[in-house]
Amino acid sequence: MRVGVVGAGSWGTTAAMVCAGVADAPAPSLWARSVDVVQEINTRHTNSKYLAGAVLPASIHATADIAELVAASDLIVMAVPSQGFRGILEMVAAAGASTPKFASKPVVSLAKGLESATRARMSEIAKAVCPTNPFAVLTGPNLAGEIIVGQPTASVVASTNEQVALAVQSAFNAPRFRVYVNDDVVGCEVAGVVKNVIALAVGVAEGFGLGHNSRATLITRGLAEMTRLGVALGGQSETFAGLAGMGDLIATCSSAQSRNNSVGRRLGRGESLAEIVASMSMVAEGVKSAVSVLELAQLNGVSMPIVEQVVNVCESNASVTDVMMALLGRSVGSE
Repeated sequence: MRVGVVGAGSWGTTAAMVCAGVADAPAPSLWARSVDVVQEINTRHTNSKYLAGAVLPASIHATADIAELVAASDLIVMAVPSQGFRGILEMVAAAGASTPKFASKPVVSLAKGLESATRARMSEIAKAVCPTNPFAVLTGPNLAGEIIVGQPTASVVASTNEQVALAVQSAFNAPRFRVYVNDDVVGCEVAGVVKNVIALAVGVAEGFGLGHNSRATLITRGLAEMTRLGVALGGQSETFAGLAGMGDLIATCSSAQSRNNSVGRRLGRGESLAEIVASMSMVAEGVKSAVSVLELAQLNGVSMPIVEQVVNVCESNASVTDVMMALLGRSVGSE
């Protein structure tokens, strides 16, 4: 299938590179807002703003014309932050209105967040904006910086339509990017959202000077929180023990390349969230999603004490000492 990636940030550009490396695959297209980014990709085969030092395959064609990308693609891959997902998808849908067979083109989400205003997952937004288009989500332990230099990893594509899942699997299954299929869209989306919030918590602990025991505890109990919420929303518990859950959680909580973990470490060292966000060119999804995750948990009667304390740090400027003591002071129970 001809793949069109919407969004030329670090992950979108990396996704286009993965597709370009699939044997016998058509050249992928990549949409960017910035004409300068488009020109750089097409002429120099680099994207210095988001992937400094990386050389992109010459087969990737960048464009600032979203209608061009939609018309040229069989598969629309949305690699944009969750807060801009709806607006960009509406642009895709408007461009598709005059494109033959647009309604049957699958939409694939790479976003790992919730829309703050509605607490909607990306699949729910896609259903509202593009109701006839099949939907899939691609997720897993996929740090762009490692993939871009050829390190192997695996991912999972989830769709309620098996043929769509298999088509996306085929489009992304490159020699060093192994893709598995799954039918649990809800579980995969919830895992991708919550792991970013837990990564913030782990980063805070690291920045505060805590060690491996604390990290392991937060990851493990974070996985329990993630699973509880996912199952309450209709996900399958098995999903959270796989690549979308445990795999992505470990990678995001353990790597300095993780934006969410990095933000957490800086918070733990005493920097303000406003200062940290102002210094970043890329989005840490967990910062925006933490409140929405906690609201979903409260609406569904799910206990998420780690997420609650992340919200206290990010939204209420609670001290790291106070949130740590709040977690340690909770009554103990069975695991």
